Amino acid sequence: MARKILIVDDEKNVLSSFEKIMTQAGYEIFTAHSAEEGIAMAKQTELDLLIMDIKMPGMSGLEAFSKFKEVDAKMSIIIMTAYGTTETAIEAMQLGAYDYIIKPFEVPQMKELIERALHSAKIMKTDVAYEPEKEFKGDMIIGVSSKMQQIYKTIGQVSASTMTVLLLGESGTGKELIARAVYSHSQRKDMPFMVINSAAIPETLLESELFGYEKGAFTDARECRIGKFEQCNAGTIFLDEIGDMPLSLQAKILRVLENKTFERLGGNKTIKVDVRLITATNRDLETMIKEGKFREDLYYRLNAVTINIPPLRERKEDIPQLAEYFITKYDWECHKVKSSLSAEALRKLREYNWPGNVRELENVLRKAVLFNKGSVILPEQIIIAEPSPARNKDLNAQLQKLLGECVKLGIGCRAGALYKD
Repeated sequence: MARKILIVDDEKNVLSSFEKIMTQAGYEIFTAHSAEEGIAMAKQTELDLLIMDIKMPGMSGLEAFSKFKEVDAKMSIIIMTAYGTTETAIEAMQLGAYDYIIKPFEVPQMKELIERALHSAKIMKTDVAYEPEKEFKGDMIIGVSSKMQQIYKTIGQVSASTMTVLLLGESGTGKELIARAVYSHSQRKDMPFMVINSAAIPETLLESELFGYEKGAFTDARECRIGKFEQCNAGTIFLDEIGDMPLSLQAKILRVLENKTFERLGGNKTIKVDVRLITATNRDLETMIKEGKFREDLYYRLNAVTINIPPLRERKEDIPQLAEYFITKYDWECHKVKSSLSAEALRKLREYNWPGNVRELENVLRKAVLFNKGSVILPEQIIIAEPSPARNKDLNAQLQKLLGECVKLGIGCRAGALYKD
């Protein structure tokens, strides 16, 4: 069945051209010379898409937009605008338009936009029951690129074994998610899984955190405490930032891997455990070995299987899927209607190199969803921090810039509001 498109424009030549081109493309076209006429048609016909000029005689474009939304709240609307009315078009998008296009435009450009809008409309109209508890059972690994497909294969191959796995990748690439995927597909998935960040725990506390301590081992050790390795017996430990671990502790980790034994801090009783170890780092361990900062024997024990996680700049084809996932996630968390990205906003995401990787992309989209008033995220709502601001840059100037961005987006600023992220 041909998809139904209503075109509203007071210029007869625009309507006739549209009708001819889009009918040839296989669409069923309806035309109206005024907003009032278009609204009457929308009430009589179930439409798949509305394309309307924002500047017409009679009813204002924004008023007409609201009237069409009253007829069908999920109606997908494309706004046509001349250069002088771009601000009005942006206002309409904030109210929920799918996208806007500036006259004059190329036919292929409009056809591509129509296809995207129709796809969006189909999703919106079939998603009649929004059930977030089924949508979010935890974070997911997202990616269709060849590099991510290879990672999925490797996860499948190593999950059933008990071999150690070493994850290598820059900060923000999702190493913990990969570790959790290995665990959740393993035979130990019903046993404990613990995450320990070697860089986040002071060196003086890390040993007792991992291996526990006996009563009286140090001044405040008033009772015996078991460590993570004992707590996680028969399970899996993800030891993040292994490259930051001091050499003294590296020796104890090596012993656990070789003999499955250790002693608590301040004790002499040998404890036996069976723990699968997954480790990760953003450091060059081979260089650290040459510099005497990392044990070579431990390195060879850890990298029985190595998974290299690519930075986001090397898998930009995954950005649309990642963006869709994060937008849906934060729509749900912020109790908002479903949002979508405009073509220009997606282009902006693709053009940036993302030094902070997936974590940075998530943070940018979280703020975009939070500050977005409509259902479409515009490029100016994609606020990307400068990668290397000067150390002596005036803080006042940075604050003024941020406030300026808020003013552009029409965000009210109350005391403390900017800090509620």
